[in-house]
Amino acid sequence: MPARPLLASPAASAPASATRAAFLNVKGAAAYLGLSPHTLYVWRHRRQGPPSFRMGPRGRVMYRRGALDAWIREQEQADSRSNPDLNPLSTAPQHRLSHLSP
Repeated sequence: MPARPLLASPAASAPASATRAAFLNVKGAAAYLGLSPHTLYVWRHRRQGPPSFRMGPRGRVMYRRGALDAWIREQEQADSRSNPDLNPLSTAPQHRLSHLSP
């Protein structure tokens, strides 16, 4: 009797390369983000950076491509240069209240 695929039938019909492309190892994720693998290892140790998880019997650190894209969007929104709502130059200056009343 042939082994049954572990994935659901729509995903099982997808090419294996498409399934693998959805997950990136540290080296692939680093290349995708334009960073060094060492940076990702340090961020993971500090619980910073994009979300990652361990996969397989050897516990390889993996990243979902969609999670990397979402993390990039979060970084863009947190940067005042990319998000006009956070840009201090887009709001009227606030005047300090005088602590000394005449």
